[in-house]
Amino acid sequence: MAAASAGIAELLGRRTVEEIDREADVRSLITAFERTVVEVGAALRLPPARARELVHQADVLHTRLPAVAALLAAGEVDYPTVLLVIERTDLVAEQHMARLDAALAERIRTWARWSRKLVRDAVDGLVAEVDAAAIKRRRQAAFDERRVTVAAGLDGMAAVRARMSASQGAAMDARWSMLAKQVCPGDPRSLTQRRADVFDALNTGGAFGCGCGDPGCPCLVVVPPAAAQHDPPAAEPEPEPEPEALEPPGAEAPEAEPPAEAPAVEPVPAPPIPAPAPPGPVSVLGRQVVLHVIATADTVTGHGNTAGYLAGYGIIDAELVRELAREATRRLVEAPPFDPRQAVTYRPSAALARFIRARDLTCRFPGCEVPATCCDIDHTIAFDHHDPTAGGQTVPWNLACYCRTHHRHKTHDTGWNDRQLPDGTIIWTSPSGHQYRTRPAGVGLFPGLGRAQHRSEQQRITAARRRLNAHRDTSEHNSYRNQKARNEIRDRRWRNGFRCRYLLFTGDYAHHTPSKSPFARFVNDPLEPETLPPHWQPPPPRNNDTDEPPPF
Repeated sequence: MAAASAGIAELLGRRTVEEIDREADVRSLITAFERTVVEVGAALRLPPARARELVHQADVLHTRLPAVAALLAAGEVDYPTVLLVIERTDLVAEQHMARLDAALAERIRTWARWSRKLVRDAVDGLVAEVDAAAIKRRRQAAFDERRVTVAAGLDGMAAVRARMSASQGAAMDARWSMLAKQVCPGDPRSLTQRRADVFDALNTGGAFGCGCGDPGCPCLVVVPPAAAQHDPPAAEPEPEPEPEALEPPGAEAPEAEPPAEAPAVEPVPAPPIPAPAPPGPVSVLGRQVVLHVIATADTVTGHGNTAGYLAGYGIIDAELVRELAREATRRLVEAPPFDPRQAVTYRPSAALARFIRARDLTCRFPGCEVPATCCDIDHTIAFDHHDPTAGGQTVPWNLACYCRTHHRHKTHDTGWNDRQLPDGTIIWTSPSGHQYRTRPAGVGLFPGLGRAQHRSEQQRITAARRRLNAHRDTSEHNSYRNQKARNEIRDRRWRNGFRCRYLLFTGDYAHHTPSKSPFARFVNDPLEPETLPPHWQPPPPRNNDTDEPPPF
């Protein structure tokens, strides 16, 4: 594919050169690009739309992404990844493309075996670093394309497709899942089927009932929230609950943790979707869903424009981050300091759970894209419930997010083994012996999330600080002495230079008649040595006591 792309780019270049020599009225009718499209379509037997895509991709690789094209030719990157890069960089300004191309060529080698979503988020993160305005331009252009379409399907079904803003889509997705889970365990429908029924109930204003068939089921009628104008005033947000306890090794994996505890800096309550409530006894559900946004403090406060991350969606621009954070609950996400008591406790603290979800963003199994908010937090080295000090500790470098499917495989399938490095990288070994590396996606977007200190590193830093504190007085004196020595040598050189200039302008007169100037008596002294003896010491520092009364 790289050779074909290079050939198409060369053909386009030739046709462009020929176009320059053509008459202006002919150039306005048939451009070099259109001529190349026709030739490529005929040679490859492609329809015009597909041929136009190939020519555009070849042109972009040749003119805007030459370093990425070189990696494609060398076989170091696959063509689907290149296509994704072309798509996500199309609105970047020309003056930023050289820097972006170099950054992509440097990092794209580390994206092997990444899912399409992770690659997309990584590319968007680089684009935000190089040209933050491009993310905003893409969002504005995409918002103008919002629409809802209904198409006839097969076997009496229909396909409903909607294109809307990221915050609206994430809110609807979370709301449908929340409503679909309000049934008893006896409901025979799958979660996806219940979500479809919830969508119909919200659209028609009808009720969503449990399908267990039990007349005494408390979930027999579950009604969507009433209209917004009937809602009571919003109360203060409830404190964030502690994360669910992790399932002991060998036991059945627990139900996925609810998305109430997530790595977001700003959980954003979305506006309710109104729907009329039918008469009679009903079970009214909560009126808010929670969106999780991760962003730097500078972006939230308006002092920076680093892109943010919307859980379940991906990269969003700084302006949208501030819009969502305007009235949101904000929580600090950082690696908590090492706590020996927390390390031997099975359940991670709320702050530690937030950090793990923000660091991982998705399930850590190779290729899995399940959001971290829907994953379990599990120990890489199993926690020893009988002797917590002997087993895997509850620390950042021994915790990771796993979806329910891969959590079960990790716990019960002895063929799969994982090993976590101090930086959060996980090395998976498959039953066939193959190894796969997965890196925490959040660290690539927010480098500050990769600063969790291993226990050995924390001990080394503590010992170094203790040694520095023991020698603090000596270090301060040496620093003071060195600074004064530099000042003394500088002053001597200045005085010697002044003496030499004085002799140059006055000649023999200076040897017989000393200067009587009250401002430069030192010119009468001999030249001073411009080096200090080894044991030279400055005068002791003055005691600047702020409590001393003024001289009046």
